[in-house]
Amino acid sequence: MRNRGPVGIPKARTASLSALEREIISCERCPRLREWCEHVALVRVRRYAAEEYWGRPVPGFGDPMARLLVVGLAPAAHGANRTGRVFTGDRSGDFLFAALHRAGFANQPESRDRKDGLRLLDAWVAALVRCAPPANKPTHEEIASCRTFVLRELSLLPNLRMILALGRIAMDGAVSVLRDAGRLPRGRAFAFGHGIEHEVDARLRLVASYHPSQQNTFTGRLTAASFDAVLRRVRHRLGDR
Repeated sequence: MRNRGPVGIPKARTASLSALEREIISCERCPRLREWCEHVALVRVRRYAAEEYWGRPVPGFGDPMARLLVVGLAPAAHGANRTGRVFTGDRSGDFLFAALHRAGFANQPESRDRKDGLRLLDAWVAALVRCAPPANKPTHEEIASCRTFVLRELSLLPNLRMILALGRIAMDGAVSVLRDAGRLPRGRAFAFGHGIEHEVDARLRLVASYHPSQQNTFTGRLTAASFDAVLRRVRHRLGDR
């Protein structure tokens, strides 16, 4: 297993990722999403009433040398829309980062806020949609508008060997991004299911998992053991185990 960090990262790549981060944070493409995120940040909920919400689009984060890209659906209204870091501050993130830590992709199992010291190792985590959507349901137009950011990340993470899509919508979005990048044919169908894997090309593979939402984890549809099994397969494909 590799223990990768920021040492030796080309400055141009870091600068490009930082520029993309700034562009994402300032994005105003989807008025409905921007209005909702700002409303949630203003009204808040009782348990977070004393906190200052992020309330803006949420960029991806992780290791610029990453070989693994994890793609979720969208920030949670009182999770990443509050903390400003994807999958941070909600139970889906608790489940995800604990698993990434067990698999050696994170330096700690907890994700509380964007200044808690969490570092990803050989992994980058992003969302298909960068703003929290009402009822957690972005429109097809909003997904299409936002997935260009994943496409940009794909081009800025040249070491990628695996994409892990969390949920069917994230899987479909990843397939669309790969088609836009010219790495998948337009007419080919891709089945979704927990642990299903697809070869993109000689350098890249796409693997699917159920999303670590409470709906899936509380009902047992997704367990820590079944998610760990997917991450072990990722490690095996990367040649680490």
